[in-house]
Amino acid sequence: MILVHGRGATAEDIMSVAAQVQLPRWAYLAPQATGNAWYPNPFTAPIESNEPHLSAALEMLTRLVERIEASVPAHRIVLLGFSQGACLTLEFAARNARRMGGVVAFSGGLIGPDGTPRDYPGGFEGTPVFLGCSDVDPYIRRDRVEEAGVVLAGMGADVDLRLYPGMGHLVGEDEIARLEELVASV
Repeated sequence: MILVHGRGATAEDIMSVAAQVQLPRWAYLAPQATGNAWYPNPFTAPIESNEPHLSAALEMLTRLVERIEASVPAHRIVLLGFSQGACLTLEFAARNARRMGGVVAFSGGLIGPDGTPRDYPGGFEGTPVFLGCSDVDPYIRRDRVEEAGVVLAGMGADVDLRLYPGMGHLVGEDEIARLEELVASV
């Protein structure tokens, strides 16, 4: 499982999620963003305003997945992110769509301003995708989570989208339960 932390957080912070679902024979990897942010502006900003940081972060994930695939097939790899890390995870998954073990985004949406074309190549071939977010998250609008669900489902993902009433910007117990179910199915 690759775990991608949010803005202002650390790899150590996101590993607390892994600690809640640790299973034998699983490896948990959490890269660290320089300055604790993957890109400088909000995920809804024009894509070019987040360059070259966004491209560098996507390339880092590409290299990490390639290294893992040297010994683990893609259908056994789960990508997970929270907040800015969830946005990066979703964008990476959409741009590199194929059958994976799973994609999990806690409080995230696809990167780019409203109206960004979402004509990504490839397909997910039934990859399980979990999208969880508060319905009143102060950083991630619910319509952006819903848009990600529609786009990924249209690309062949098996999407489970849950909006949690009044939860705030955090990872809730039900989200951890959904993650445990997804990981157990891989």
